[in-house]
Amino acid sequence: MAGPLEQFEVKPLLPITVGTTDASFTNASLFMALAVALVTIFVVGGMRGRALIPGRWQAMTELAYEFVAGMVRDNVGSKGRQYFPFVFSLFMFVLFGNLLGMIPYSFTFTSHIIVTFALAAVVFVLVTAVALARHGLHFFSYFFPSGAPVATAPLIIPIEILSYLSRPVSLSIRLFANMMAGHTMLKVFAIFTVAMGVFGVLPLAVNVALIGFEILVAILQAYVFTILTCLYLHDAIHLH
Repeated sequence: MAGPLEQFEVKPLLPITVGTTDASFTNASLFMALAVALVTIFVVGGMRGRALIPGRWQAMTELAYEFVAGMVRDNVGSKGRQYFPFVFSLFMFVLFGNLLGMIPYSFTFTSHIIVTFALAAVVFVLVTAVALARHGLHFFSYFFPSGAPVATAPLIIPIEILSYLSRPVSLSIRLFANMMAGHTMLKVFAIFTVAMGVFGVLPLAVNVALIGFEILVAILQAYVFTILTCLYLHDAIHLH
């Protein structure tokens, strides 16, 4: 039986080499493309009818829209409305990526640090660009709070800069670690269930409970990733 970590192995499906660079289309690429396709089908298909009394599909689409819009409105403010498409796309991509990984024999691309760090880096660059575009050089006052004693500047400024630069690291590790740990635990209990044969009822029951818990974690981690993005946008716009 495959080990609990083999499910995270990236395997090339279509080998592609560009010079000395391996640009193969992998199982991770496949499920990322599948997530984008499913999000597109979910949103476009759900809003195609635009019925006054929505059906189940349209109601789910509107619920997702209003959920993210509420996050942006409550945490960024009215000035964050123009960034809603980005935040909504980010939330749906992470959510569908997490949930796709719950399907047996699928691949969880959000359990790879390179994927979550790339997403976090995009958020970090966007937030920094927004702050610089809106405030210019005044943005750097963010690293020294107004009212703080000038004598504390050599201590406060490095701490604030380090805290700011650590954002993409903490954002990416949180999502990656939770998804990887949960799927590893599911695999471990699945191995126990098979190895114990008829006595595997207890680990089977635990695994069923863990599946429900992991689905909750998949949704929660998409929410946490998005809410932190909104908070970072709030800081970039309001500089506090």
